Order: sequence, then structure tokens, then C-alpha cells
Amino acid sequence: MRTMRHAISVLLENEVGALTRLTGMFSSRGYNIDTLNVAPTYDPGVSRVTMVVRGSDAAISQLNAQLAKLVDVVNIHDMTLGEHFERELVIVKLKLATGALARALRLASKYSAEVLDDAQVSCTMQLTGRVPEIDAFIREAAEVGEVSAVARSGSVAVSKGEVTLSSYDRQQRLSG
Repeated sequence: MRTMRHAISVLLENEVGALTRLTGMFSSRGYNIDTLNVAPTYDPGVSRVTMVVRGSDAAISQLNAQLAKLVDVVNIHDMTLGEHFERELVIVKLKLATGALARALRLASKYSAEVLDDAQVSCTMQLTGRVPEIDAFIREAAEVGEVSAVARSGSVAVSKGEVTLSSYDRQQRLSG
């Protein structure tokens, strides 16, 4: 059985315990959530949850079908089943050796990262990009200075084209 990375977006009612019920379904079935991002939508009664989990396509499909049955779930879509945009934000703080600030600024320029704080002994940068780019940026930052803090937002994703999460049920069927 091949394990795949799945970015799953869910529209979830803003009710007490809704997120706990949603994430509990993963843990009760032995799945770890790699990243979890929750934020309000334009509708104050609904939040958008984006989770990244690993599992076989069949197992995640079955789990998604079970999630769709939760009363608080408005809609669900495995973004990795179609074309989508997926991004993450990272803020990295480096402790710098003498003379390393120039290297840190070159790294920021290479990745088009924003420099939030640039002192001779430390530098804080932020970058928004695809997950592999974020991973590479962090690896290279560790070569420039001592990584003293990393804050990652977790993935957010939207479908490419006209399909939206709220229209997904009319466009596609959940497999399961």
C-alpha cells in the first residue's frame, strides 16, 4: 500500500467542539495530521480547515467520506485529487556569526523572502511559497546561521479554475 500526501480542505461550522470532532476522527483511525490550518471565511459561521495527512488514496478517500458525514462539516475536498494552489508561510529567525548578515540578505534575495529584522547578530525573514520551496529555504538558512526559531503556518490550498470548495459537491463526487 503506497502512502501519499493529501491536502484536504473542509468548510466547517463554527460550533464548539467541531474542530475536535473533525481531528478526532483522524486520530481515532491512527492517522497523524502533518499540518493543520484553521481560519474564518467570508461567512462568520463557517471556517476553512486545511489539513495535510499521509495515507493510501483508498484509506484517505474512505476517511473523507466519513468526515463528510459529521454534522459540522459543510463540505470537504481532497485538493490533491485535482489541480490546486497550495502555499505555506514561514518565519525564520537566525542567530548570525560576525559577517554573516550579508549572506542572510543574499539568501532572502534569492528566495524573494521579506526581511523583517536585520541586525548584525540576528536576522528574521518571512517567505510564502510552495512546501518544497519553504523546506529548501529553511535548509539553506541553517547553513547561513543558527536557526533559533521557525514558525510555519501549515498549508492552505484552493482549487484551480472555477471550482470552489463550496461548489465542489455540485462539480465532483466524493469517492468512497
